Amino acid sequence: MSGACCAPTPGGDQEIPEPAAVRLQAPARERAQGLRAMLRIPGGTFSMGGDDADAFPEDGEGPVRAVRLSPFLIDATTVTNRQFATFVRSSGYLTDAERYGWSFVFYALVHPDARRRVRDGTVAQAPWWLAVDGACWRAPYGPGSSWTELQNHPVVHVSWRDASAYAQWAGKRLPTEAEWERAARGGLERSRFPWGDELLPRGQHRCNIWQGRFPEVNTGEDGYLGTAPVKTYRANNFGLYNTSGNVWEWCSDWWSATWHAADRSETRQDPAGPPTGEAKVIRGGSYLCHESYCNRYRVAARTSNTPDSSTGHMGFRCAADLPGTS
Repeated sequence: MSGACCAPTPGGDQEIPEPAAVRLQAPARERAQGLRAMLRIPGGTFSMGGDDADAFPEDGEGPVRAVRLSPFLIDATTVTNRQFATFVRSSGYLTDAERYGWSFVFYALVHPDARRRVRDGTVAQAPWWLAVDGACWRAPYGPGSSWTELQNHPVVHVSWRDASAYAQWAGKRLPTEAEWERAARGGLERSRFPWGDELLPRGQHRCNIWQGRFPEVNTGEDGYLGTAPVKTYRANNFGLYNTSGNVWEWCSDWWSATWHAADRSETRQDPAGPPTGEAKVIRGGSYLCHESYCNRYRVAARTSNTPDSSTGHMGFRCAADLPGTS
């Protein structure tokens, strides 16, 4: 198996199963209610990307560029375990982690009952990730744990394919990377974080990341060792919660570190990313991010993972076109 410091991939020669079909859509009334609850992000031009001194140039965080977007809708929070459970009950959907039979769990969070279910081998660049049989959204820390104890937490162990299936069922879609960043910035121009440039304004924690010495000691000073409820901390100026830290969020775009650099219409007006690729963009960082190795909780930071990958720190929120514009 293989992996990156932020988000490991299944790797190996295991055959990738076909995506499970979504047999049903949410009832029309529920889809309409879901759309009404979304935030309207105004159209306009914003400065996308960053040039932070501690950036990862190989990730293609820059150049800072003027990007114009049409108005769109986006969820205030990532999708919760409770919401995902409703989707599964309605559609009969089976996630990629359930189809594979395992998923990645951070070593310190593996449930005691699941320790005997850890597979041999580690992720070379990130040995803190363990492949646990039976780990999935229903059992986020492996067998013995349950989503029902984390109903208002973000659903995790969902692949890009799983997130896309949920969005389809809900009458929504995944946000483009540009839409995600526009919404995450909350109207602030070129700030490091959704609330400004200081990580701890007035000494207050504004996101769920790692404190202490990674990966041995997490002091939990922000209140959480794993995921936090989706409305933890203060929302940004657009009303979005937890766009820094907590869980990585899937975007619709294929990954490239260079596609967006050239100044042309498809990269500057409602960009949707490259036409093809091998991995999908994830944004926002997670509860495992730490300044010593992965400070990708900055709003300009970005990375990727393959569409079938799932871990205990990847989730998603949905977007949608304004009614009458799709």
